[in-house]
Amino acid sequence: MIYIHIPFCVRKCSYCAFYSIVNESGRQAYVDALCEEIRQRADELWDTRHKVHTVYIGGGTPTVLTIEQFEQILERLHRSFNMSEVVECTIEANPENLTPQYILSLRRMGFFNRISVGIQSFDDADLCTLNRRHSGEQAREALRQAKNMGFRNVSVDLIYGIPGQTEAGWLANLDVCAEIGVQHLSCYALTVEKGTMLERQIDTGRVAMPDDSDMVSRYRLLLDWCRANGFRQYEVSNFCVGPYRSRHNSRYWNRTPYMGFGAAAHSFDGQHRRWNVPDVGRYVRQLSVGARLRAVDYYESETLSQADAFNEYVMTALRTTDGIDTSLVDARYMEGLKRGMAKYVAAGLVDECDGVYRPTEEGLLHADGMATDLFVV
Repeated sequence: MIYIHIPFCVRKCSYCAFYSIVNESGRQAYVDALCEEIRQRADELWDTRHKVHTVYIGGGTPTVLTIEQFEQILERLHRSFNMSEVVECTIEANPENLTPQYILSLRRMGFFNRISVGIQSFDDADLCTLNRRHSGEQAREALRQAKNMGFRNVSVDLIYGIPGQTEAGWLANLDVCAEIGVQHLSCYALTVEKGTMLERQIDTGRVAMPDDSDMVSRYRLLLDWCRANGFRQYEVSNFCVGPYRSRHNSRYWNRTPYMGFGAAAHSFDGQHRRWNVPDVGRYVRQLSVGARLRAVDYYESETLSQADAFNEYVMTALRTTDGIDTSLVDARYMEGLKRGMAKYVAAGLVDECDGVYRPTEEGLLHADGMATDLFVV
């Protein structure tokens, strides 16, 4: 698994707390530094025989890069890793960047076979509230063009609980996805993150968030709609038709090792986590040196304890319909897990079968609370 972070945006959405910068200059220098990091770390986790199976390019807004810059990145990946068995390569995109020529160029590269489009809403009032750059019609047209030009695996990000959004408006967003024929939905409740424009708008009384009961109502509408339209839930926020679940993200949730490249990107080798500095300037300066760098130069790391590993597995597994497979749990935590799970099974929040604890549809609503209750210290 390989993740590549492109931290550039044209402007910041009101709700976004992910690391990104609004900067048109310096993108080529960043791409050069990114390729240098890939070169230096090519043998870090795996030898040259290891085959990469999924690649995900996220952001930020990756599609602010030029096609030539993507070609540079992909060339470096192919020179550094065995890419012969990549089955899924995803690129995140915003509708305003997806012109017919840009989509066609992505397809002609012959590498990207999945596109994840950050729509959030097809309603112009919602988009204004979120400080998005595109219109609802631009979003529809971008999806149509992606489908028409050969993307057979199209994912859409949507947000519910936007101030002013009605139940009918939320369902209308979902109906557009069914009409166009996308394969995957990632649907998130709007949350207020510290330091965001949305937080400031709420603090000053300019925006009022819906209450928790409204959020739950929107989520239940989503579940009902997905059942009626052939979308299968496989994680709290993720739904697919047929076999189109995100292979890349699913591997995060079962703790598959992965490498992350770029400013603020994270990596995991099964025992250690590392994260690059969330600072494009520092990242570019250090990687431009070209010499083998020390940890303090552009990343930090930690070694996970057995308890950390257990807690991470419980936290992610309970958010998926695959659930907790007890054969993957350290024996020292098994009895505590069984005791803790007993009350959730009795309450109908978890089903237990053949050593696997799977959250029910209702249980997924309480996944985070159940996980916290099961954590060990």
